[in-house]
Amino acid sequence: MILSFLCYMYRIGFDAKRLFNNFTGLGNYSRTLVRNLSEYYPDNEYFLFSPTIKRNGETHFFRDSAMFQVETARKTKGFYWRSWGIKKDLIHQKIQLYHGLSHEIPFGIGKTGIPAIVTIHDLIFKHYPKQYPWIDRQIYDLKFRYACENAQQIIAISESTKKDIIHFYDIPAEKISVIYQSCHERFMREKPPKALARIRKKYLLPSTFLLYVGSLIERKNLLGIVDALAQLPKDLQLPLIIIGQGAAYKKKVIALAKQKGILEQLIFLRPDFEDFPALYQMAEIFLYPSYFEGFGIPVLEALFSQTPVITSIFSSLPEAAGDGAILLDPANTSEMADAIQRLLTDKNLAQHLVTKGLEHAELFKGERLTHQLMEVYKELLD
Repeated sequence: MILSFLCYMYRIGFDAKRLFNNFTGLGNYSRTLVRNLSEYYPDNEYFLFSPTIKRNGETHFFRDSAMFQVETARKTKGFYWRSWGIKKDLIHQKIQLYHGLSHEIPFGIGKTGIPAIVTIHDLIFKHYPKQYPWIDRQIYDLKFRYACENAQQIIAISESTKKDIIHFYDIPAEKISVIYQSCHERFMREKPPKALARIRKKYLLPSTFLLYVGSLIERKNLLGIVDALAQLPKDLQLPLIIIGQGAAYKKKVIALAKQKGILEQLIFLRPDFEDFPALYQMAEIFLYPSYFEGFGIPVLEALFSQTPVITSIFSSLPEAAGDGAILLDPANTSEMADAIQRLLTDKNLAQHLVTKGLEHAELFKGERLTHQLMEVYKELLD
C-alpha cells in the first residue's frame, strides 16, 4: 500500500500545541499520529505549529529530528496566534493541508485556500456540562462547532464520537471519517524479566497489584474502583496503583478508602513515561470503569501489554476493548468486585481475555491506521 504514495510529497501542517505541551490523552494522540506519519510516509514535509514548546523526553524526537520543521509564535500572544495569526505562517510555508489535531482549526482558514482537517476526540462537555465552568463550555462549543462546520473533513476517533458530532452539530455523516488512534510502540514490546525487576525495585512495587491509569476526575470513576476493592475478600484486596493527577478528586478517593478501611492498599505513583509499559505488564488487572470516553487509549495500552481489562459498557469503551475485556456498568460496584474476583481466581478466564485482547489490538496498529489517515489526506490534496 505504501508504494502507491511514494510518488507524492506534500507539505502538511499540524496544530502541535498538545503534541509539545500535553502528556496525557490529547498529547499522546498527537505524538503517535505524527510519529507514525513520519515513519510510513517519510517523503512528506511535516510542519509542527505550537505557541510554546516543553522540552522533555517525549518531545525530544520532534524537536531534534530533521523530519519536522517546528514553528512557534514569535510576535503575537500564543492563544491569538493559534486561532488567527497562524494563517500567515501557513501561507508563508506553502502548507498544502492543515490538520487540527485537537478539536479546532484557525478561524478564517478557508480564505487561505488551504484545506483543513480536524480531529474531534469527544464532546464530553455536552454530556457532562456541570463538570465544566460555564465560560469553558462556551469556548469549547464555539471552537468545536466552527471546526466541524468549516473543516473539509472531520476525523472522529470512535464511532461513539461520530454519533455525537452528528447529534450535537448536525454534521453530515459522510463528512466524518472514523479513524481510531494507536498507542506508542513501547507498549507493544514485551519487557524482559530483568527490566521488570528493575522497575519493581525502582518504585518499591508490591509483588502483585491492580492498576488504574487516568485523570483523577469524577467521570473516570476511581471512587467506584475503591468501593469495589473494599467488597473483595481480604486475601484478594490487592494493592491498587493509581497513576494520574487531580487534587480535589484525590481527596475524595482517599476519604472513601479511609472510610472503607483500605487506605493502605492505595499507591499513588508518578512514574517516568518510559516505565509505563512495565507497570501495565506487571499488573494483574487493569481497571478502567469510566462513564464516558472519546476512545480510551489506556485500554488499548493494556491490551497490547497482555493484561486483563475491566472497563465500561458506555460510550466508546466497547470499541476500544472488543472481546478483550469484561464490560460492565461502572455504577455497579458489586459487579465490578465480582469481575475482579473472577479474574484473580480463574486464570483460564484471565488468559482468554489476554488472547482476545491481543487479537483485537491488532486493529489499532500504527501502520494500518496511518494508511487510513493518508487516504483521507490524499483525497483532499488531489
